[in-house]
Amino acid sequence: MTLKLQRLSSEPVLTPRKHIAWEKDAVLNTAAVYRDGKVHLIYRGILHPGWSSEKGGQFDSCLGHAVSEDGIHFQGDDEPVVGRGQVVDGFMIHDPQDPRITLIGDTFYMTYCDWDLCNCWIALANSRDLIHWTNRGPIVPYEKFGMNKNAALFPEKINGRYVMIHRPEPPQSLRDSTPFSWDLWSKNPNYPGGMRLAFSDDLLNWSYEERCLIEPRPGKWDSLKVGIAGPPIKTESGWLTVYHGVDHNHAYRLGVALLDLKDPSRIIKRQDEPLLEAELPWECKGDVPSVVFSCGGFLRNSELWVYYGGADTVIGGARTTAADLRAFLEQGT
Repeated sequence: MTLKLQRLSSEPVLTPRKHIAWEKDAVLNTAAVYRDGKVHLIYRGILHPGWSSEKGGQFDSCLGHAVSEDGIHFQGDDEPVVGRGQVVDGFMIHDPQDPRITLIGDTFYMTYCDWDLCNCWIALANSRDLIHWTNRGPIVPYEKFGMNKNAALFPEKINGRYVMIHRPEPPQSLRDSTPFSWDLWSKNPNYPGGMRLAFSDDLLNWSYEERCLIEPRPGKWDSLKVGIAGPPIKTESGWLTVYHGVDHNHAYRLGVALLDLKDPSRIIKRQDEPLLEAELPWECKGDVPSVVFSCGGFLRNSELWVYYGGADTVIGGARTTAADLRAFLEQGT
């Protein structure tokens, strides 16, 4: 059977609040945490003065927090939990984007993309309450891996080490003197734009695998590039791993794979069809059209819940049924 996400609502669950300056133009790409019966979102809020889809322009990002009892109706905080353009705990935060949050023990760890208006890399922060964050600085340096906008931590050590999935930029795309082009991601068959594993003893210093874990598939809906969505979710059958895939028309969809619990470099299965694709007007039209992009999900009542940015402008939510998720996990494992 093919696992599919069903939308929580025909409308977004979170939209920009025009009276809140730092998020008045867009909300998108949210981490999602289910804790003590409530759903928490840590999302990217955008102010883009003078920007247009035709001419481009500057995006100013902060990270905000919203909470809900039912997972559909959210109350957002007025102030961001992570701001931009400031030194925090000795590390500069330029423009924080696309947070992904993992609970390890009693601490929340957030990987996020930090952009300095030219390049971006993966940084780390931690919190006990999802509101107050300690900044730990860059953990995946641009100098070694280039543009890297997608990274998520596994929720526990595997074989004694912390594990992370990330997506380094292929070396042929590094912009020392040439403009960046997404088309370069799939030009080199020896180094496609795929996801890789990294390992650490302390969450700050990482060793990296060069071999691709999940890579683009020619001729399919994820033919151009792929990247992790939220952190992998532990089930009895394996690590449930949601990811985004992009085709050569630059349409973003969500897919799913199952990784081995003891050896996450082994893919148990990877679904051929997407979990979710842009269909509703607010998913198809916005700052970036035809995009569903997730940074977080969780299990609730034996269902997979996923939250995602729609057209880089609003936030939607979706879930599977418990029966469909169980069938996916049990078949072919």
